[in-house]
Amino acid sequence: MTATPLRELQTAIGYTFADGALLDLALTHRSHSAEHDSTDSYERLEFLGDAVLQLSVTHYLYDEYPELPEGEMAKVRAAVVNERALAGVARSWGLGPALRLGKGEEMTGGRSKDSILSDVVESVLGAVYLESGFQRAHTVVLHHWTDLVDARAAAPGRRDYKTRLQEKIAQTGERPRYEVEDHGPEHAKEFTAKVYVGEEILGAGTGTSKKRAEQDAARAAAEALGIADA
Repeated sequence: MTATPLRELQTAIGYTFADGALLDLALTHRSHSAEHDSTDSYERLEFLGDAVLQLSVTHYLYDEYPELPEGEMAKVRAAVVNERALAGVARSWGLGPALRLGKGEEMTGGRSKDSILSDVVESVLGAVYLESGFQRAHTVVLHHWTDLVDARAAAPGRRDYKTRLQEKIAQTGERPRYEVEDHGPEHAKEFTAKVYVGEEILGAGTGTSKKRAEQDAARAAAEALGIADA
C-alpha cells in the first residue's frame, strides 16, 4: 500500500491520530476554508500548541540544565521555538505535502513558506495535546526538540560534565568509557548510560538522548569525585 502524505506525516511525528478530523483541522489553512465556505482553520489549535511547545521546552530546560539561570533559559527557548526553527522541524516531518491550502496559497508556494510551516507545527502539537493530553504532547516535543535545545544550551566556554571528567581522569593516564543502552518505542526512547574507568563504574545516568544520558552519568561521576563545581 502506498503511503499517503497524512500517513507519512504521522510516522515522522511519532504519533497516530485516532481522530482524523482533528488532524485535518490542524492542517487546514484559512485560504482552504474560505474556498469551501467554512471558518475552520488551524489558527486556534496553533494558539494552543504554542503554549504546549513553550511549556515543554521550558520544562526540559528546567529539568536538564539546573545550572542555567533564567535569562539563559529564556534565550535558549527563544532560539528553538522561533519561526525558522519550527519550519525546520516541519520539513523534517515532511509536512508540506499534507497541508490543506486554497488554490491561491498553493500557487504562491504556501507549502514551503516558513510562516505557514511553523504555524502548523504548533497546531499539530495542539491537536496532540487535545487528543492525548500534555504528557503525550511533551513526549513528541522531546523527541523532536531535544537535540536543538542541547545544541543551543551548550554555550561556548561552558565546560560540560563530560569534559570535566575527562580532564580529571586524564591526570591518571586513563580515559573514561561510556556504555549506553536505549529502551522503549522509537518515538519515546529513554537512554541509560554508565561511565567506566577500566572496569570500575564511576557513575550512571539517564536521559532522553544518548548525549543527555552520557552527560547525566558524567555528572554523577563528577559529583562522586568532588569536581562537579570545578
